[in-house]
Amino acid sequence: MKTNITADPWSELRSHTQARIALGRTGVSLPTQEVLRFGFAHAMARDAVHLPLDADALCMALQAAAWTTLQVHSEAVDRSTYLLRPDLGRRLNEASIAALTQSATPTGCDVQIVVGDGLSSLAVSRHALPLIEEIRAQAPAQWRFGPIVVARQARVAIGDPVGELLGARLVVMLIGERPGLSSPDSLGIYITWAPRVGRIDAERNCISNVRPEGLGYARAAHKLLWLCSEGQRLQVTGVQLKDGSDFAELS
Repeated sequence: MKTNITADPWSELRSHTQARIALGRTGVSLPTQEVLRFGFAHAMARDAVHLPLDADALCMALQAAAWTTLQVHSEAVDRSTYLLRPDLGRRLNEASIAALTQSATPTGCDVQIVVGDGLSSLAVSRHALPLIEEIRAQAPAQWRFGPIVVARQARVAIGDPVGELLGARLVVMLIGERPGLSSPDSLGIYITWAPRVGRIDAERNCISNVRPEGLGYARAAHKLLWLCSEGQRLQVTGVQLKDGSDFAELS
């Protein structure tokens, strides 16, 4: 069948990536099929930002996996406020501060996991539980984990007051990353030593694009636990802690 579409010589590479390459052309324009695919990808990314996280369902799934959970909320009262006021997404509301203060124990914990919806609740609902299970499977037996804290309308820095109030030596923030046109469900991980209000991004380590099509759960957990182990040993994270997980086995 004759077609007016001019193939791209890189077409074979499309089988190895979800990136938008080798789309072909019709004259000076994209083929209609690729225009439709772009529109669909854009709609998926937009929906990922606005879709609310079902925090109750996530907590029930975590509890079924034998995790204790707590729910908190930022000072951003709704999604519109969250998107317009990033600063409010970094702070806990008063009710959450009171609940965490009441739940704190004198001994604290070694690692506090916080799960935040961020800019893609789709990423959290799909990947948070299997990643957390992989973390537990690989973690040293002597590590003490705090209850899983599920935060709504959350930015990365909301992990700092959570970890501080619960007396954590180190906080691990799992959060939905800003969606891309081929990755509406990418999960990010941020690790912060001695969490407290006022920490800056240079004091965190980041692991990005956690999902089966990107960095798989097992590899992400290995990187995370290596950084946590070294962070506890050196008592630092961020620019002072370089990721050497590809060259060393977790002890």
